[in-house]
Amino acid sequence: MPSFDIVSQVNSMEVENAVNQARKELATRFDFKDSGAEIVLAKNEVQLKAGDAFKMRQLAELVVGRLAKRGISLKNVDQGEAELSPLGHARQVIRIKQGIDGPAAKQISQFIRQGGFKVTAAIQGEEVRVTGKSRDELQAVIAAVKDGDWPVAVSFVNFRD
Repeated sequence: MPSFDIVSQVNSMEVENAVNQARKELATRFDFKDSGAEIVLAKNEVQLKAGDAFKMRQLAELVVGRLAKRGISLKNVDQGEAELSPLGHARQVIRIKQGIDGPAAKQISQFIRQGGFKVTAAIQGEEVRVTGKSRDELQAVIAAVKDGDWPVAVSFVNFRD
């Protein structure tokens, strides 16, 4: 039976490229000279350090702007709150969400069931698998899900006949 998967994936190379661009701009900006500001890329998060809250806001805008320019959906970017230390230093973590979490997957599968399509939607971990008897029905589901407004950016993979 034909099937496809609905997933939410972020290209890690694009995240790395965006962080590298932000680091280059940080090194050349005069307002960040000798401020001790830093951008560190961990597995699925970007850690920011700055001298004060104002520089932290600028640094976060810089990184999020670079992520957006590299084609990463801001629905998959979770900005944490900036933590201020008593000495005035600021830290912030920007998390990159991978996969569809449980409530969003349930919302997508309910939308497909209520749409009157002759398909079945099953939640499998961090993705939703949709199977049906005809390709046309599956393509109609893809079009309907694309038009919907979801809490994460969705993409479609593994279309099989």
